[in-house]
Order: sequence, then structure tokens, then C-alpha cells
Amino acid sequence: MALKDSSIQEAIISKGTPSTKIASSDDYAYCRQVMLAASNNYSFASNFLPGAKRRHIDALYAFLRIGDDRVDVSYEGFSSRQEAIDTWEEAYQHAFETGDSPDPVMRAYLSTAVENGIPANTMSPYFRAMKDDLVKTRFATFEELLHYMDGSAIPVGRAMTYILGVQEPYTYSEAFLRADALSIAMQLSNFWRDIGQDWQIGRVYLPQEDLKIFEVSGEDLAAGRISSGFIELLEFEIGRTEEYYDLASEGVQMLATGQWGVMSSLLIYRTILRSIRENKYDVFSRRARTSLVQKFTLMFNAWKKIRQSGNGSKTLNSR
Repeated sequence: MALKDSSIQEAIISKGTPSTKIASSDDYAYCRQVMLAASNNYSFASNFLPGAKRRHIDALYAFLRIGDDRVDVSYEGFSSRQEAIDTWEEAYQHAFETGDSPDPVMRAYLSTAVENGIPANTMSPYFRAMKDDLVKTRFATFEELLHYMDGSAIPVGRAMTYILGVQEPYTYSEAFLRADALSIAMQLSNFWRDIGQDWQIGRVYLPQEDLKIFEVSGEDLAAGRISSGFIELLEFEIGRTEEYYDLASEGVQMLATGQWGVMSSLLIYRTILRSIRENKYDVFSRRARTSLVQKFTLMFNAWKKIRQSGNGSKTLNSR
């Protein structure tokens, strides 16, 4: 059953100040450890977000990570992956309906949602996408892949936008358009980087129509064959992904806070595409990585971009 957005307001009324009444500092610290253990790029860039926002970013990431892991990594303690993700969704619904949760990550995310006004139904597409992952391993078209990312990627960017806020004269609708583009671009970058790894677990995110156009077969993927057709295919997908990054970069200035951290994340994830090229399109035996030196260079470049695009807009809502 879909949750009503009003349940957030009910949680505010029933629990008072969310940061002290719903989640504890230990809950947020646990979320931080989940993020540090799972993501190098994400956790690195998060250090450059405003200090007051980091616990919310940690909670968001940990909430999503647990759901992802129940589908992709382990469903220990449950009879199946389906039960594992169903139970996580039920815990989410219970938290928003009652204003509390026995799970530290769920408590932290609930507190973050209440404090930042993230609608309860923001994550409904996320749970749908996780359930799709259980049965869907191929995507016929790019449009079909986009529909999947409506749940697997876009809720992340929208929740982040609520957390960081939007400044005048921009609207949330305008900011969401760019946030969606960044979420798609980052996930596509991961898809192209992890083609070999995903094949090992039976998944192919390259659209089947594109494989056919560039004459790349499942046998080619299984053999890790880097043919001229495969290179052309990756270049096509990289070009498509770059367009989303370009659109996303226009939206960073719309944020009320965290512009440096978001621009840094954009540049760091965009470098995955360059690394794929530098690795001569070997996404089977080599993993596209960004060195620590490169990351600091990109952070500096992000700072310069923000300085150059700075304006005097007033905060619309930074919560």
C-alpha cells in the first residue's frame, strides 16, 4: 500500500524534534559506517558537503544500501531475496506510519525525511525497482532502462535535493529535472564500468537494441571480447551519458547548500567514463578507478566552477 505524504507531518506532531526524538547520534554514526564501508567515491565527496547535512546524506545512503544489498549481496536471515526486500519495505511503511522504528538505519532515515520534508512516497519507485531486480536481468530498450532508473536512481537525487534545499529564483521542479539527470548519469556510469561484473551475476544493463545495432552478442560479453563493435557501443553509451552530465551541471547552482560537494560528485563520477577509455574499453578485467590525487584535483576544479557560477540568489528552502 502506498504511503500518504501526510504521514510525515503526523510523525512530526507525534515525535517532536526529529533529530532528538526519532534518531540518536549513534543511529547516524552507524549509517556513516555503512557508507564508508560501501562507497569510495560517494563517501569521499560527502566530506565536502555542509557538516549539518552530512548525517542526512549518510542516512539516505545507508537506507538505500541495505535495500540494494538484500537484493544483490545477501538475504541472510530471510527465506529469499523477495522476503528480504519486502521486509525492508514493510519496515519503511511502519516507520512512516508510526513515527518510529526498531532499526537504527530506518530511524535515521525517518528522522532525516521528517526534518527535511522528504515525502513518504519518494521511495515508492525505489522499492519497485528493487523488486524488478529480482526477476529482470535484461532491458530491451533504453527507455525501458530509464523506467528502471526511475526507481533505482531518481529517488536518490530527489531526496538529496530536499536535504540540500533550493534557492530562489529556482523552483523544486526545475531542480528535480537536473537532479534526475545527475542520478541517471551516475548510475549509467556505474553500469558501463561494471559490465563484466554484472555479467557474472547474470545481468546486462546494455540495452538489447543497442547490442543488436552494434553487433555485440551475449557470447562476446561472456568472453570479454573487446571488438570494434563493442568499442563503438561503449562510445555510444558514453556519449549518451555525457549529455545527462551536461544537463545536471546546469542545476548545481540551484541548490541552497552543498554545491561544492555535488559538483565534486559529478566530476568524480564523470571521470569513470574517461577511465573506461583510458583502460581501452576493458570493462571485463579492469575496473575504472579514480586515484586520490585525481579526486583532489577534481575537488579543486569543482570549487573553481562553483566560484565562477556564483550568484546572489536567496534561499528558497534549505531546511
